[in-house]
Amino acid sequence: MNNIQKIKNQLRQRRKTRVRSKIFGTAQKPRLSVFRSLRHLYIQLIDDNAGKTLVSVKDSEVNEKGKKSEVAFKAGEVMAQKAAKIGIKEIIFDRNSYKYHGRVKAIADGIRKGGLKF
Repeated sequence: MNNIQKIKNQLRQRRKTRVRSKIFGTAQKPRLSVFRSLRHLYIQLIDDNAGKTLVSVKDSEVNEKGKKSEVAFKAGEVMAQKAAKIGIKEIIFDRNSYKYHGRVKAIADGIRKGGLKF
């Protein structure tokens, strides 16, 4: 790992820590955590009090082909449906160290369309 990659990772960790210091999920209002890799998306609803994942969705569960942002939107809708099944109506959105743009924004829009509030 060269020096530039180390600096980028340190900045990313700093952004993540800054975002997470303000966010805490409970059983009634869990934290929705987003992780995106170059190819895939992973979304989790987390109860931080118990330290448990309540619901999780991968973009491969969507069975949708298309642009990454379209798949992210559908994954958000699937997450909203799964959350509604267990009785969750409100969440706290944790974008991790990512900008609220592109796939992360598409996930949020899909969740809103599915009926969850944050």
